[in-house]
Amino acid sequence: MLDPTSATAVAAVLGAVGSGLANEAGKAAWESAGGLVRRIVGREVRAPRGRDELDGVARQVHDALRRDPALARAWTAFARSAPRPGHPNEAPALHASTRFFTDRDSERKALSREASRKADGRPRIAVLHGPQGIGTSALAIHWGCAELRRFPDGQLYADLRGSGTGSASGADPSTVLRLLLQQLGFPAAEIPPGADDRQALLRACTADRRMLIVLDHARSAAQILPVLTSAPGVFVIVAARHPLPGLDAVGIPVGPLADKDARRLLAEVARAGNVTLDRAALPAVLARCAGSPFALRAAAARLTAQHWRQEGGPGGDAARTAAADGMRDLGPDAARTLRLLAQRDWPAIGAPMAAATLGLDEPTAERILGELADSRLLESAANGTYSTNGRYWLRPLIREYAATEALREDGLAAVEEAVRRAVRWCVTFAEPASKAALSQGWRLGDPEQPTPGGGWYTNAGEALKALHDELGNLLQAVGAAEELGDTDSVFRLNQALWPVQLKMGCHDELLPALRAGVRATTAHAPDSREAARMQTLLGLNLTELRQWAEAESAFTAAARIEQAVGHTRGHATAVESLGLLRLREWRYREAYDCFEAADRILDGVTADGEGSGDLPRARALLERHRGRALRGLGQWAEAEARLESALAFFRGTHEAYNTARTLTDLAETFEASGRATDALPLIDEAIAALANEQAQYQLIHLRRLRERCAGSAGE
Repeated sequence: MLDPTSATAVAAVLGAVGSGLANEAGKAAWESAGGLVRRIVGREVRAPRGRDELDGVARQVHDALRRDPALARAWTAFARSAPRPGHPNEAPALHASTRFFTDRDSERKALSREASRKADGRPRIAVLHGPQGIGTSALAIHWGCAELRRFPDGQLYADLRGSGTGSASGADPSTVLRLLLQQLGFPAAEIPPGADDRQALLRACTADRRMLIVLDHARSAAQILPVLTSAPGVFVIVAARHPLPGLDAVGIPVGPLADKDARRLLAEVARAGNVTLDRAALPAVLARCAGSPFALRAAAARLTAQHWRQEGGPGGDAARTAAADGMRDLGPDAARTLRLLAQRDWPAIGAPMAAATLGLDEPTAERILGELADSRLLESAANGTYSTNGRYWLRPLIREYAATEALREDGLAAVEEAVRRAVRWCVTFAEPASKAALSQGWRLGDPEQPTPGGGWYTNAGEALKALHDELGNLLQAVGAAEELGDTDSVFRLNQALWPVQLKMGCHDELLPALRAGVRATTAHAPDSREAARMQTLLGLNLTELRQWAEAESAFTAAARIEQAVGHTRGHATAVESLGLLRLREWRYREAYDCFEAADRILDGVTADGEGSGDLPRARALLERHRGRALRGLGQWAEAEARLESALAFFRGTHEAYNTARTLTDLAETFEASGRATDALPLIDEAIAALANEQAQYQLIHLRRLRERCAGSAGE
């Protein structure tokens, strides 16, 4: 058995705790680890930022533990109860293959050859590439569904198109890894925030499994490389428009269907739709579709001799021609709807958003969306991350064609106005949901009264879910607002998404929008309160992503601007946030100084000034933070006094969650100072306080803490 005090074991524990920073329990464990490391080494040791620094800290801890048996026992107890990465509990399957699939025999054989190639340390990977609508995605799914027995441990799927601000280059590698880990059964709160830790976890989970991974709509090798593994049972299929330079993979080109296969596909789809197959029209249909499966499926609904004899010969791009044919058959309202919704890559278009964008009532918008879906011009928004019932998205080839047509048919002014309306709907939806999801705290400005599109919520959880379900559209709206020069909407959307960041994480998803917010507000008014608030929100996000140097720069910029414009409440928040970053870095003295400075700044908030109503709560939070910093410094009595003060406030205001968090801090202080018996009733009270808070990770942390304290107390 590995000695828990060896440098290797210490590094493993610190690495595991650092990987768990996505949830509150993980953050608390990391903070406790920092205080314990300081006690063991006898001086401040800053939190490691990479593997080399982590190994260096582990060696220091190991050397100190060899000299002090009491500290060795304390570390061993912590190590035994420290959080560990979970294990996959799912064997996911791909979504169903298309009902009608023809040909592709040579491509399927090529996939099978690569999948069964003798293991030699090289990743098994194949890239299916071909133009839009040619069926690369369908081929990958169909082959995977037919090969279930080859992959008994599951089949993973990730759509690499991306959505929201900055999605032009597709989903970033960290997001791709998150999507795959979620399919393996990891809740969001157990997925490491850093890309390197996500990659290590995915590789650990797939090392001894026989699995298929399908990566669809890939745009670059950079999206794929972190997923690759030499595990002998893993096979990766990539679907892309073109070969991907820099990716050492078997390339499998996917071309047009042969005439006989195209004819069979057309006949099967038409028969399923009860469409009479006019054989006289077939030559024109086949010529116009040019072997594109997408074009053939779209054409099946319009198989009348009159229609196709009028249309004439083939177009240039079969998929583009199919989009043009489909739009030509629409009524004026449906065609206009498609053109104006195509201006942005909205991932989940529902009737409320469509109605606001087009100036229609919701029933009319819902009817038109259904008509477009029946014409295969909209697809059901089947997304495993968000709830997408009754919502749709546009294939890229249709969106590109319809967006171009909008400039010709509707004009630039109408196109821009439609996008502005969509952005306005997103703002009026997000702000009341944000307030309902997080009623405490302060916000810049006074949001307008919500329109009916914003909805009303019975509790915070319902509002938070609504925000999360709409997240893809809200992020896309941030990018649209930035392009339109609508800085106010960029800021308001980012501010409204703060509850999602605070309570649900989603840090990598939100990061591009936050960067857009900083760009927009800095360009518009670099010394404004909005610019400062955006820097604070960005810094908080970067802190969770362990990009600590950039987070420090953001907080420093925010504090400078807030002080310059005389915004006392914002200035205090920026300095407090810098202190929270210092806690994360195990720089406890500097953290304490930041919290002291923030408290002094709050002295400048007048009785009727902005944030005055929240002032007692803000000071109580600062008391708690100072107690945490003092605990890290080993100043137990002072830490206890600060935490008792904060606890009295939260008990008095009946804030169950903050009461439990402060009780946890106090219990950990007692444990660290050798008062494990005194910690036990505090832990029990904290567990009871969280009974109705759905804080499962905090409860796990408390139970581990109780187990340690009970062992030390001899219970």
